[in-house]
Parts: sequence; C-alpha cells; structure tokens
Amino acid sequence: MTLIGPASHSYFSQRLRLHYADWGNEDKPPLILLHGGKDHCRNWDWTAQALREDWHIIAPDLRGHGDSEWSTDGNYPLLAYVYDLTQLIDQLELAPVTIVAHSLGGNIALHYTGLYPDKVRKLVAIEGLGPSPDMQAERAKTVFAKRIRDWIEEKQKFAGKPPRRYDSFAAALDRMQNENGHLSDEQARHLTTHAVIRNEDGSYSWKFDSLIRNWWPHEIPHGETEQLWGNITCATQLHYGADSWASNPEKDGRIKYFGDNVEVREFAEAGHWLHHDQFEQFVGTLREFL
Repeated sequence: MTLIGPASHSYFSQRLRLHYADWGNEDKPPLILLHGGKDHCRNWDWTAQALREDWHIIAPDLRGHGDSEWSTDGNYPLLAYVYDLTQLIDQLELAPVTIVAHSLGGNIALHYTGLYPDKVRKLVAIEGLGPSPDMQAERAKTVFAKRIRDWIEEKQKFAGKPPRRYDSFAAALDRMQNENGHLSDEQARHLTTHAVIRNEDGSYSWKFDSLIRNWWPHEIPHGETEQLWGNITCATQLHYGADSWASNPEKDGRIKYFGDNVEVREFAEAGHWLHHDQFEQFVGTLREFL
C-alpha cells in the first residue's frame, strides 16, 4: 500500500507544544486516532489511509511522545493526557467527535468520554482499560507510602540514565521487531522510521521521553474510574487480541461497569497491537461500526 502522508500541525496545552497529524478532508466528520505508550501518531498511517476519504482524521502525538514536547518536570499523570485531549478537541472544535484509541490512548479516551459523554459520537478503545483486577489487587498489597518511595527511587534512577542509543537504524529496527513478532517487515520499518531520532554522533534513540516508563503512582481513586465508564453513553467497542497479555473485560468482570451500549470484540491471532496484527479485520470492523 502506498502511503500519502498527512500535514503536521501543533497546538498548545499546559505550555507544551504538542504535535498532531492532519489527514485533510475538513468537510468530513472528525475522527481522532490516539496512540499508546512509547508509540507515535504515525503508527495509525495504515488505518488513516484506509478511512481518510470518509473522515477528517486527526492523529495527535501524546506529550512526551513522537514530535510533541516532553513534560518539563518529567511527570506524566493520566489526567494530564486527558487535559491535552480536551484541549485538542476544544481548540479544533471537533465535538461531537469519534475516537479510536490504543492502550494508553484508550485509557485516556475512556476517561475523557466518561467526563464529557455528549462530546463523543462513537468510541473504540483497543485494550485501554488499564491494569487488570488481578494486577490492581497485587499492587494493593504494597502500602501506599512504599509505592510512593519506590516511585521516587525509580525516578531518580531514570534521571541518571541517558536515553538509550542504537549504533544503527537496523539495531533499532531489530528492537521494534522483537517487541511485536506479528509485524511484517514493512510495518516494522515504517514504525521505526517515525519512532527514532538521529543523534549528533550518528546513533539513534527513540523519540519518547524515557521517564514515561516511570508511571505516576497515584491516579484517580479506585472505584471512580469505573464510575466514569458508567457515564459513557455513546456506542462503544472494546477491542482485544486473543494472544495479548491484556485482560479481556468480559472474562475478568469489568464489563459490568459499562452499559448496554458497550460491546467487546476479540481478534484471533492478534496481540496487544491488534490493529497491526489483524489489520484487514480491524479496519473492516471499524468501517462497519463507525
């Protein structure tokens, strides 16, 4: 498939210059494609190319990712991302907007939609519910003060480490392919091309801020996220890969927090990046749903 690239634009949120790719057709209904952690907006290029004739597609880079600026304090709480999405939708006057989002992006989109249900027309969240009930229960075994101390110690360690450097593009490409064995060579090369920056010494590093790995230790209190899920009124699909590590909400019980407007779709022979692993099936499902 020949990819025709989008235009690059910026907007501001909390004094950060954030980047987004705009695929044109402003007379069409707006569709936001929101990527996950350690990723970038150009991971959606195949999806955007398939849907661009029917939609005005906006694909932002999250703060600390892609061509967006990094947080000056090195902190990346979930609600900061939700604020950024709010700013994008308000500044570009996109509401009511359709959102398709992956992983961290899905978590952001679900929170936003629960806060502003009237501003979202339809929503697809790919493995975006966050930690499973089992993971949350395991984390709760560690007292709050220790969790905060562990976060501080981890942050100190990250602060003393320079960004990882790869001697060649091929080495970075190899890392990308090892991360997701389902990727074709074409997919892996395209994703890596937009994921790296070349350093002054000729080496390559990922564009994302390494401090995003140091996840904010204290988010929305337990139970209130579930209340936001219950606020969602638009037609919603939750997508899961059958081979993924992510916990399917129909199997772990979290689907009970959603209304009848929400359904789960599982994709066979697909992992966490199911929109790459089973692209044709994914796009077909999107077209039918949207």
